[in-house]
Amino acid sequence: MSIDEIFEEHRRVVADSAAVLPSVVREAAELIGACLAAGNKVLVCGNGGSAADAQHFAAELVGRFEIDRRALAALALTTDSSSLTAIANDLGFARVFSRQVDALARPGDVLVAISTSGDSENVVRAAQSARLIGCGVVGMTGQGGGALAAVCDLLIAVPSSDVARIQEVHSLCLHALCAAVEQALPKGET
Repeated sequence: MSIDEIFEEHRRVVADSAAVLPSVVREAAELIGACLAAGNKVLVCGNGGSAADAQHFAAELVGRFEIDRRALAALALTTDSSSLTAIANDLGFARVFSRQVDALARPGDVLVAISTSGDSENVVRAAQSARLIGCGVVGMTGQGGGALAAVCDLLIAVPSSDVARIQEVHSLCLHALCAAVEQALPKGET
């Protein structure tokens, strides 16, 4: 694919996404905002590029996105190398996120589970664990949602099967979530 074709495909996927995703992104922002307003936390997980997205999203919530405001409780489950490697070694890679959810999540928290295919076993298991605990689950996938779709309260499914384009739209959606959560904070908390 040429550079021009990549830009054209990006434009098309963003346009297709703009036609179907804003309402579910708004719902996800409301769920996450209510979670944080109640004193709960957001947990985020994903593999590879989605791990980077998880870390980026958590950092924007803890630090700041566009406005100065109080810190918001968010944790990327992709960052503790000792936990990740111990869990993978002792229990298997399929449990690297679910084990952390079991340890850290509480009812009322929200898990943002990111998998471009929707079929990453460790992400699906994290969502299953979160549901059992009583957490909200926001899934972020590509077209169809894969196995993750069945265990989410809300699914942000980018209408594409191209991994790079899905990741690009996930980044856009995560920024939109950050902006909406910040804007919804009570005035005394900004």
